[in-house]
Formats: sequence, structure tokens, C-alpha cells
Amino acid sequence: MAAPPPGCPAHGIGPGGLRRLYGPEAEDLGAVYEELRAEHGAVAPALLHEDVPIWVVLGHSENMHMLRTPSQYSRDTRLWVPLQDGTVKPDHPLMPHLAWQPLACHAEGDEHLRLRGAVTGAMSTIDHRGVRRHINRATQHLVNKFCEEGRADLVAQFAERLPMMVMCQILGMPDEYNDRIVEAARDLPKGTETAIASNAYIMDVLTRHTVRRRAEPKDDFTSHLINHPARLTDEEVAQHLRLVLIVAYESTANLLANVLRVVLTDPRFRAQLNGGQMTVPQAVEQSMWDEPPFSTVLAYIAKQETELGGRRIRKGDGLLMGIAPGNVDPRVRPDTKANMQGNRSHLAFSGGPHECPGQDIGRAIADVGVDALLTRLPDAELACEEHELSWRSSISNRHLVALPVKFAPKPQQDVMARPGHPVPSQRPSTWPSGTPRAQTTAPEPAAPAAASTPAPLPTPEPTRRPGVFRRLLRWWRGY
Repeated sequence: MAAPPPGCPAHGIGPGGLRRLYGPEAEDLGAVYEELRAEHGAVAPALLHEDVPIWVVLGHSENMHMLRTPSQYSRDTRLWVPLQDGTVKPDHPLMPHLAWQPLACHAEGDEHLRLRGAVTGAMSTIDHRGVRRHINRATQHLVNKFCEEGRADLVAQFAERLPMMVMCQILGMPDEYNDRIVEAARDLPKGTETAIASNAYIMDVLTRHTVRRRAEPKDDFTSHLINHPARLTDEEVAQHLRLVLIVAYESTANLLANVLRVVLTDPRFRAQLNGGQMTVPQAVEQSMWDEPPFSTVLAYIAKQETELGGRRIRKGDGLLMGIAPGNVDPRVRPDTKANMQGNRSHLAFSGGPHECPGQDIGRAIADVGVDALLTRLPDAELACEEHELSWRSSISNRHLVALPVKFAPKPQQDVMARPGHPVPSQRPSTWPSGTPRAQTTAPEPAAPAAASTPAPLPTPEPTRRPGVFRRLLRWWRGY
């Protein structure tokens, strides 16, 4: 049978007449999802890479039902028929997403409670105000690298850098921050030929870090995860570090780029920010509706025969959680240009028992990073035509390739502490009293060690006390 000519609608169609979610005809997955919605409704059949069948959940309420019904839908991919029967091979490009791992997001019941409890317990020790100060200083450090040039690419020089700097610090591995780990973290979720190698590199870094912290615990997220009463194995610790690192990095890098793009290309959006009608956190929430950092999540598995969106789902079928298509479900958002301020029912952070436990960190990086950048570069404007911007899409997300800007050259500013400066001590975890904890070692000081409370950084004495609003603003920014 002759192949269809270029431009023919048959392109992008696989076995059974199903639409492919990969390949040249699926570069604009948003359009593909809308075609599937028009043809099939809220739940549609489609094909993953190598023509593996999958259900795409396009409806907002259908996604929420799936997320909130663990009795019917599981994240344990070992239940997925194409993995059981060998249809999905070990070298499948999406294997980093599909392979079962000893993670809270793949577990159920008591095992899920054990692993999730360890992650949330370690998260609870993070000093969020200290992290916000670190985000601000890291932003200043990055802006100092290009502010004198009057031009920059805010994707490569900012959005792809800041989240990894912050996450390496939180995990207690600031020395591991470099170009290679940034590139590997970017490549891993794409489903490319090199994704498996990138995953192996990330796991090697995190496994070595886990072994070091097991032998020499410090006051960081990794050490608290290791020493939690759940007693995670080294493999479980390293896998959860990978999950936290990659999800937080990838989602926040995309979120930063998306918010900055809208600020630079939509005059009304920027006017609302400058005029005070919208705060940076509100702008971030709007972006999570319009351009969520992750567009889908792979995969949920039906534990029994059931029905969703009027479709018969068989036991062992896989379902793709549709974050982006769910956010624009016409039943929820008949007008996609409507302002969604005050509405946090978007799907960006999932929901149900597997809702993202680190969403506050991602929000903080975006809130503080965007605010600090725009404060330093208030005159930044797009250095190309808007139609020249391009995106790179994968099954998991859609991210901006570059965001060139120009501005009047600015002098460098003093950074109160270098980005590698340890984040202030994390809060004591809320573990049961009497639970043995490894002794923590104080971080290597960049300044003389303080007693129980870090000494305040020297600042010029103000001539008059700032007003209430100014003090609140300083607290919010982490100063």
C-alpha cells in the first residue's frame, strides 16, 4: 500500500485508525487533543511511541475522578497489559516514565503511606523563608552574569538555571550543579533516544549523593529523607530524590519561561502587574491554567473493568492524565481567555493521593525569581518578533526554546551570599519523640559560625522605619 502524500490527513494515523501522540504530525499536541475531543469526547483512544495503545483523559472532571479513585485506578505500571505481554520493550523511549520504581507515586495502600510519609516528612523540615532568600540571591547571581550586556536569553540563562541551583541546594548537593546535570534533567522527560542515558547519569549522581549522606548526614532534605522512621533503602532514597529533582526542575523551568513570555508579549498582562491589579503569584497561577509545566502524566492503570467518560475501560488498560487538555475543557472554561484569578482547581499539580507534595517550592521559585528578575530589568522587552518564538514539544510537556530580551545595560549588584551558601537550617521534623536520628553536621560556613540562630546580614541602618506594606513586601520576597 502506498504511503499517503505529505499533508494528507492519514499522516499521524496508526493501527486501528488511532491518532499517534508522537511523530511529525503530533508536534502540536494541543491541536491533536482538541481533534480527539471533537471526535471521541472526554476520553479518547490514541497511540504512544511505537504504537502502544493508551486512553487520553481530556475532560477536567474525568481527570479528577481518575485521580481521586485509587480503588479503580493505580499508578503501579506493573499492572499495565502492554508491559506484561512485552509490547513495551525495555528500550522504549518512554521507559523512564513507564518503568515501575520503588516510588510513592507508584505505590498503594500502606506502602504508599510509608513512602509518601517519608517525602512529606522531609519536606516539612525545609525552611521556606530561608529558601526564598536563597532564590533571590541565586537570581541576583544569574542576572549579574548578563546584566551588563543589555541582552539575554531568559530560557537558557535564567529559567533553565535557577530551579536546578535551588534544588541542588535543597537536596544538599550544591557542588553537583553544572551544565551537564541541567542538560540531563532537560533531556530525561522528552522521550528521546538519549533519555535513558540521561536518566542513568542522574541516577548515578543521586546514588553517590545518597551513599555520602548515609555516611555523613547533614541538615538537608536528603539526610532527613534517609533518617526518617520509614527507613528507606538507598535505592528508595535515590529514586525519590530523582523524582523530586526532575519534577521540581522541569516544571519550574517551564513555569518561569511561560510566565516571563506572557509578561513580555501581552501588554495587558504586564500592565496588570505594574499597576498592582495582579501579583506575581497570581500571574503564576494564571500560567498554570494556560500553559501548565507538565501537559500530561504517564500513566494510570485500570485495576478493574470500569467506565470513564462514557468509554469502557478494560482491566490493565493504561490512561494518560491530560493536564493541558483538562485545563481547557470547554465544560470548565468555555472562554479560555477568561482570567482565572483566585481559582486553583487547575490540574497542574495533579490531585488525589498522588498530588505533588513539593508544589510550594515550585511556586516559591517562580514567584521570587520572576519578581526579582523584573525588579532588576524593569525595561526588558522581547528582542524578536513574537511569531519567531518556538517551542519543543514532547508527550510530557511543551517548553519554550528561547526567550531573547534586550534592555539598557545594568551594573552588577552585590549578592549578599553566593548561591552556594547553605540554606539556613531546616526545621526540626515532626517525627515521634524518642525516634533515633542521626547527628547532623553543620554546613560548611561561608562566614563565621553562629550560635543557634544565624546572625543577621549587615545592612545599612535606615533613616526611617519602612511602612507596613514595604515590610510585608520584604518579608514576601524573603529579604
